Amino acid sequence: MHLLIPFAAPSSDTGRQALAALRLPGLEALLAELAPAARDEGDEQSLSPPHERALAREIGLAAADGSFPWGAREAALAGLDPDDRAWGVLTPVHWRVEADGVRLAPPEDLALDETASRALFHAMQPVLEAEGATVAWRSPLAWLIAHPVLDGLATASLDRAIGRPVEPWLPEVGFVRRVQLEVQMLLHAHPVNAEREARGLLPVNSVWLSGCGRHQAEQRAPAVEVDDRLRAPALAGDWGAWMEAWRTLDAGPLQALQGRQASLTLCGERNAQRFEPRGGWWQRMTRGLRRADAAAVLGSL
Repeated sequence: MHLLIPFAAPSSDTGRQALAALRLPGLEALLAELAPAARDEGDEQSLSPPHERALAREIGLAAADGSFPWGAREAALAGLDPDDRAWGVLTPVHWRVEADGVRLAPPEDLALDETASRALFHAMQPVLEAEGATVAWRSPLAWLIAHPVLDGLATASLDRAIGRPVEPWLPEVGFVRRVQLEVQMLLHAHPVNAEREARGLLPVNSVWLSGCGRHQAEQRAPAVEVDDRLRAPALAGDWGAWMEAWRTLDAGPLQALQGRQASLTLCGERNAQRFEPRGGWWQRMTRGLRRADAAAVLGSL
C-alpha cells in the first residue's frame, strides 16, 4: 500500500515551533526502513498544494498548476458521463469579512446537511444553466459544473484559500466572477440561510470553484490511502490539536506499516517527499541499524 499524509509540516512560525517540539518514534522507525524516492519541490503560492500534486501523480493525472481535473473525476465517480466537457467543483462556502479582507472559512464549519445543500443547489441551478453550464449535485459540499470556459482554467485549491484572504486566489475570469456575484446575491436572500442564521449557524454566502479540466483516464496503481487527520487543525492553525493528531497517526498507521512493503509520501505546504522500501538483501538486513531524523525530513517540506 501507499500512505499519503497531507499537512505533515507547517510553514508558519508557530507551526514550526510545534514541529520542533514533536517527537515521532513511529515515523522515525518507518523512515529507517525506507529510502527517499521522488521529491516534488514547490512553494506556498502554487494553486495546487503538494498533496494534490502527489495524489494526481499516483493516479496518472497530468496537468499544469491549478488544473488537475478533480471535477471531471468526481463526475465519472458519480456515474455521470464526463464525455469531452470541462468540469469543475463548486463548493458552498462562507466568506467572512475581517479587518484585513474577506477570508474563507473551512466548509466543514457550515455543518451543511443534504436537505439544505440540495435546496441551495436547486435555487442556483437556473442561474448557472442560464450561463450555459451543466450542473449536478454530488454531495453537500461538492456540486459539479461543466462549461467550456473551465477547459484549462487554473483555480486555487480550497486547501490553499481556507483561512486566508480570498482575493489573491480568485481567478481573473469574467465568467467566474459574474457567476459568483449572481450566486452571492441569490444566497443572501435565500430562506435556508435565514433559517440557518436563526439557529446560530453560518450562512452559505458564496461558492468556491476548483478542480477544473477535462476527464483523464487513470492508471492502475497500488492502493493509495490518504490520511488527512492533520488537515483540519493545520488549516485552523490549532497546533496543539495538530501535534496530538500527529502523535495518534504516529502510534497507529505509521507503526502498523513497519516491516511491510509499503510506500510513504509526506506532504508539507511547499514540497512533498516520497519514500520507498529499500532494495537488496544487505539493505534489508541492516535496516534496524539505521537512524532517521524525522524532524529534518519534515522540516524540508
